[in-house]
Amino acid sequence: MARLTFATTLTLTNGVPIESVSKMLGHKNLRTTEHYAKVLDKKVSEDIMVLRNKMNSVAKLSKAN
Repeated sequence: MARLTFATTLTLTNGVPIESVSKMLGHKNLRTTEHYAKVLDKKVSEDIMVLRNKMNSVAKLSKAN
C-alpha cells in the first residue's frame, strides 16, 4: 500500500514522470510501475489545463506577430 501511495500521491500527482517513478521504485520494467501508478483523474485534468495554457500562449504569440 505504501508503494501505491508513493507512486500516485507523492510522485505522479506532483508532476514526476512515470519513468523516474519506475527508477525510484527499483522496477526494471515500466509495466510494473504502471500497475502501482494509477493515473488519477485530477492529474489528467491538470495536464490538460497545462496543455491548454501552452496552446493559448502560442496562439497569442502568433496573433501578436
